[in-house]
Amino acid sequence: MSDFDFLRAGSRTIELELDAVKNLLSHLDERFTRACELMLNCKGRVIVTGMGKSGHIGNKIAATLASTGTPSFFVHPGEASHGDLGMFTRDDVVLALSNSGETAEVVTILPLIKRMQAPLISITAKPESTLSQAADVSLHIPVDREACPLGLAPTSSTTAQLVLGDALAIALLEARGFSAEDFAFSHPGGALGRRLLLLVDDIMHTGNEVPHVDVETSIRDALLEVTQKRLGMTAVTDTSGALVGIFTDGDLRRTLDQEVDLKQTPIDQVMTANCTTIKAGILAAEALQIMQSRKINALIVVDENDRPVGALNMHDMLKAGVI
Repeated sequence: MSDFDFLRAGSRTIELELDAVKNLLSHLDERFTRACELMLNCKGRVIVTGMGKSGHIGNKIAATLASTGTPSFFVHPGEASHGDLGMFTRDDVVLALSNSGETAEVVTILPLIKRMQAPLISITAKPESTLSQAADVSLHIPVDREACPLGLAPTSSTTAQLVLGDALAIALLEARGFSAEDFAFSHPGGALGRRLLLLVDDIMHTGNEVPHVDVETSIRDALLEVTQKRLGMTAVTDTSGALVGIFTDGDLRRTLDQEVDLKQTPIDQVMTANCTTIKAGILAAEALQIMQSRKINALIVVDENDRPVGALNMHDMLKAGVI
């Protein structure tokens, strides 16, 4: 095994990066507020640009902004010089990242951004740099020392850039009153999106998949319906098709304790009357909450005339990712 002290090196890196982040607090001032106002009032998009490691951080900042209510995308500064500058408009706000503030690819496009009259926000460690001086708002990351012992690999500086970008994004999120529902609309494939956007209509069984029998059906035949439809229950309807009750696995266990004649006894003698139902169009998450609060494993979905139009159980919720 190596004699090198990996824990000491790792701890040192974390401590230096923590210092870089803590130093940001003393440098948050009216310039941060002005930068937020420019982005909040932007009629176009927030275009983030940066080269190398700063570019990778910029890409993440753009993604965070876009997912939290601020339309944004990343443009590589080198590609901007070869056609992608056509993505910029005067209605946009440009957020440029460069630790030195002298990155050639970024500095090259500054005159064109200024000529376009698009507001420019910079994030640099050098307030006197070309980028900082050209910006309408210059945000300073006070990083005196990289965590890299050679002082070469961007480490503390990129961490500070990332945290400052998150601070901008979250400040804008709060200013917009961005809600969990808004977040879900930009994350429909995620767990939150499924919980907040999925309707019972999207996951319920319909048509012939809905187990149902009439009130005169024997317990034995009702059990066959429960078994065939595999939802652990069946709806029980009257002659008009309206729901009058439900027969579940739990009802079956209670029925067996009573030693009733399964072939002769009609299902309405052992069903659960006045059962919990829901309407189509409600959120699946709301249906799940009802099931959990009532301690039931299945629900019948009814129309305005109390006729069954769908059915779902906990397995459907699990399969859809609502749980």
